[in-house]
Amino acid sequence: MSANTLLITDPVFEKKKTLNAIDKVALRYIRDERDLPFIYLCLKICFGVIPFAIILFIPGWFNWWIAAPYLVVVGALLNGPYTLMLHNTSHRKFFKKEYDKWNNFIPWALGPFFGQSPETYFAHHIGMHHLENNLPPDLSATVLYQRDSVFGFLHYFFDFFLIGLVRLINYFRQRNKIWFVKWLLAGEFSFFLLCVVTALINFKAALVVFIIPFIIIRFGMMAGNWGQHAFVDPTDAANNYKNSITCINTKYNHACFNDGYHIGHHIRPNRHWTEMAVDFEKNIDKYGENQAVVFQGVDFFMVWFLLMLKNYKSLANKFVDVGNRFDGNQEEIIKFLKSRTKRFSKEQAAIYIQKTAA
Repeated sequence: MSANTLLITDPVFEKKKTLNAIDKVALRYIRDERDLPFIYLCLKICFGVIPFAIILFIPGWFNWWIAAPYLVVVGALLNGPYTLMLHNTSHRKFFKKEYDKWNNFIPWALGPFFGQSPETYFAHHIGMHHLENNLPPDLSATVLYQRDSVFGFLHYFFDFFLIGLVRLINYFRQRNKIWFVKWLLAGEFSFFLLCVVTALINFKAALVVFIIPFIIIRFGMMAGNWGQHAFVDPTDAANNYKNSITCINTKYNHACFNDGYHIGHHIRPNRHWTEMAVDFEKNIDKYGENQAVVFQGVDFFMVWFLLMLKNYKSLANKFVDVGNRFDGNQEEIIKFLKSRTKRFSKEQAAIYIQKTAA
């Protein structure tokens, strides 16, 4: 698809003409009116998910007919919106300065119900990933793997799942960022203790409420990051236009606060989520000049899934030719996409490691 025919349908900020009672109360405490949707998501979780979870722990009440829909709601329907709320409030504090302690509510009080151990996401994403920008020594860098390989992804996931925490702690210790280590350990230990204590009370309920969501979210974050950074130009891998992708006009962007605009996010990490679509349209020529990879109608997880199937034809059908370089030639688009999924050689990786060290 040519960029000339694009019509962006992703969310932008529309100021409410009339504020209801919840809006008025919330605006006394939060920093930005544009983040009011986070208030309503928190209310859904507090009055929907958490009571549902408590019911599962009541002796004699646990039933897999109740647990199954709970996992669907938490694992499939609300996991993405919660995680992207956590993402946005990690980059931009949610509550006003005088209520700063309340900013712990989303990661510490709500996070465990979605498998998020408090502080781990913040430490990994803010303290490491954005600084290293998907290049060695980014612990979640994709460039060391063939990005259309199932075995490559499985190695990537299990490396993160089994020893990712140790690697992250070591990363911060080597850089003398002890603050991150302390909070990381506090969050991980607290979550581990929560799982152990609740498992002793009711193992099945603990499995459904905390342990399975933990596995789901860690897999989901790795699959998502794989999709976000699957297409990398080996000759200019530090260029945000060339080491990330953008997914536009998706239901995912409406549910998950424009997360699809990953290039724009890496260019300016604290850009507000309601500004993403506008910024993309404003700077679309830069995307074209830098041969950025843009897809329409698919999200990062579908990109990941299609890569696991090596289904480049479907990816090419969703590809947006922002630079008008291919004139609809699907074979050339596929060739271009394949060139961006190749694993870095040891020599290529060493170049970026040396640049980082310098």
